[in-house]
Amino acid sequence: MKKRGKQIAFDHSGSSFDAFLEEEGIREEVEAVAIKRLLAWQLSQEMQQQKKTKQAMARDLQTSRSQLDRLLDPRNVSVSLDTMAKAARVLGKSLVIRISDQQLGGLKYRAVGSRSKEQPAKRVHRHGAKTL
Repeated sequence: MKKRGKQIAFDHSGSSFDAFLEEEGIREEVEAVAIKRLLAWQLSQEMQQQKKTKQAMARDLQTSRSQLDRLLDPRNVSVSLDTMAKAARVLGKSLVIRISDQQLGGLKYRAVGSRSKEQPAKRVHRHGAKTL
């Protein structure tokens, strides 16, 4: 631990990023923002690929352009899962959400779209879950 003036700086060398976030008490917030950024990016990429304008997307979602901008804003984490799922459906996609085990000091991450044979991904529908 090093002292700088009246502030104390912690030496985090050797610790994991997850441990740092835990110590700072911001891990859940950072993870929520990261997930929202990924979802917003995926929706934007799919809109570009399909050549769908924001105006057309808002019309298909039966919402305003400003509401769509909030949905696509990577920093706005207050968007509901239902809204995200509806946006995915409008683009011919589905929103897949999974709860996974935690590993030592952090979440166990896998590449997007990959799944193990033991735990197949589930596609969530209003009427329950269905294995892909």
